[in-house]
Amino acid sequence: MAETPGRPSLRERKKQKTRAAIRRATYRIAAEQGWEAATTEAIAAAAEVSPSTVARYFPVREDILLTDDQDELLIARLRARPAGEDPLDSLRAVVLDAVTAALAAEPEATRLRARLMVEIPAVRARLTETTARTGRLLSGALAERTGRSPGDLEVRVFTAAVLGALREATVHWAEHGRGDDLVSLLDRTVDTLKAGLPLRTRP
Repeated sequence: MAETPGRPSLRERKKQKTRAAIRRATYRIAAEQGWEAATTEAIAAAAEVSPSTVARYFPVREDILLTDDQDELLIARLRARPAGEDPLDSLRAVVLDAVTAALAAEPEATRLRARLMVEIPAVRARLTETTARTGRLLSGALAERTGRSPGDLEVRVFTAAVLGALREATVHWAEHGRGDDLVSLLDRTVDTLKAGLPLRTRP
């Protein structure tokens, strides 16, 4: 049977299902027993796949928590923002939409991921690497929108600064019990960037 144009192939859909099963198993084990218990072997058993399958899909175990196959969608949404829109406002829109969707679809998993980012040094370190990879992709899209080269220093600094600030806002949220509205915190973070990073002494 021919595949429907625009729809992922059967093989890709199977891969997506496998990745999703591995993620669900990982979150369940980490939530119930802690991150150290979420070994490759334990995850494989819970997801009903082989340890080699887990390793093939996620060579770095922490990536099960930190990658979500949403980078391509994020880039597509960034490219679809109105022409001439301020780049910071464009990034604000696509990132806040993505976080809002994640909190609606998987609230407990999102909170667990944030908690582990704070508690587990290896997760925090890997987050820096995955954020940099996402930043490179976003830099390409922002360069297209601004007529610049993806390698321009200004593009790279801009993207790294925004993503770094949003990451710190997420860590702040996790460190303070994850009780605040994360989307509002991220929105406030972008407002701080947009205002030129003012830091005045409080009376």
